Amino acid sequence: MKIQSWLWGTALASLLTVGCTDELTSIGITIQPDKDTIAVFTDTFQMQAYTVRMDSVYARTTFAQLGELYDPLYGNVQSDYMCQFYCPEGFQFKYTPYEGKIDSIDYKIYYGGSNRNGAWVGDSLAPMRVEVFQLTDQLPRHFYTNIDPALYCDRTQSLGAQTYTAYNLSIPDSVRESDFFYPCVAVKIPTEVGQAFYDATIQHPEYFENQETFNDFFPGLYVTNTYGSGNMLTISSSEMHIYYKHVVTGSAGQDSLVPYWETFSTTKEVIQLSRFKNADMEQLLAPNEEYAFLKTPAGVCTQLVIPTREMAPILGGRIINNWPLELKAMPQDNWEFALPQSSYLLLLPEDSLKGFFEQARLDDGLTSFLSDIYDSSTRTYTFPNVANLIKLQIENAPDEDLRLLLVPVARTTQSYTGTETTTALSHYMAPSGVRLRKGKEQMTFSVTSSKYAR
Repeated sequence: MKIQSWLWGTALASLLTVGCTDELTSIGITIQPDKDTIAVFTDTFQMQAYTVRMDSVYARTTFAQLGELYDPLYGNVQSDYMCQFYCPEGFQFKYTPYEGKIDSIDYKIYYGGSNRNGAWVGDSLAPMRVEVFQLTDQLPRHFYTNIDPALYCDRTQSLGAQTYTAYNLSIPDSVRESDFFYPCVAVKIPTEVGQAFYDATIQHPEYFENQETFNDFFPGLYVTNTYGSGNMLTISSSEMHIYYKHVVTGSAGQDSLVPYWETFSTTKEVIQLSRFKNADMEQLLAPNEEYAFLKTPAGVCTQLVIPTREMAPILGGRIINNWPLELKAMPQDNWEFALPQSSYLLLLPEDSLKGFFEQARLDDGLTSFLSDIYDSSTRTYTFPNVANLIKLQIENAPDEDLRLLLVPVARTTQSYTGTETTTALSHYMAPSGVRLRKGKEQMTFSVTSSKYAR
């Protein structure tokens, strides 16, 4: 048994260590027929990396960004959003408001989900001002982040505004540490808006027949910053609350007025559309021999050019087994409030970017690949094996170099029996910045291939 294990181990070690560019090496001659002898090659090539602008990205997501940031390297970015609200079919108020009157209405912007400290990038104490406008037209089904809100709302008709800081110092620690505390910004909206909702449920119940008729009645809100810079919130959800009182008769026959509210929320069933405006990115797009850049949201990404015209004559006729791709990043910048790195990168041919996100695809290991999570200790994004990209290019277009894009993405997962499975990929919408090293050493890569020796 020991002798047999040694033979197999020796054969395997030879298979893993043999590599060349021009010479053919036989493997396992003593255990395979001559016609099945395998030759293994390792060839090295040089790729190129460039920074390219992303004028817009597909913006269908359950999260939004709100605020404005300036970074000395990555420039300025502003973000706001438009959103619809989910309406159950045949919606009616649960109770009849006392005397048919609505008391008040507000719009609550929650950031950070169950993170009691909230989620943001930048200065948590920077004073900001949010303002809310009613949409006048329905949002499109397919949308990108360069959309113009002026096409969908009247900016002269404000529904309300509120100043805030991301970290609200007025919240006592006892409240902040409660399981029921979720950081939010609340904007008071004119009571007439809530009254119109209730009156419509009585006079025009057809408005609430389904989501489409509700969107015609109330297309949604445009939410933007009209003052302040230095902070950007990650919005996890938004809710519109309509407050009223209703009559409750007690056991002794006395009547009491009890407060209640109806809630309309942003959900994955309706549209939430982020808009981003990037500026001052000239230094990212200028020719650079040292770095290629990634900036989100909707800023710049990295293009990799793989020399498949050079590779095709060498690798043609072989089985392309392995191309592990590692990309090295520089440390996060050391100034205050520097942008963090994104956790995941998606690698795919540049001509498939649009369809990938519009069709809600997942990485398939054939034409699209998701990196391992960013390794902060080695500052590395790793793709274990993306050899199929070279294989397909050589088969389909050997006279053209392969052009790939590296795009920061957000990954949604679900755990099955202890294993995390990707359930959704979307453009990374939070602020982030990465400098990828593109020196000769970092741009040199190796491809392992094999063929049967005849």
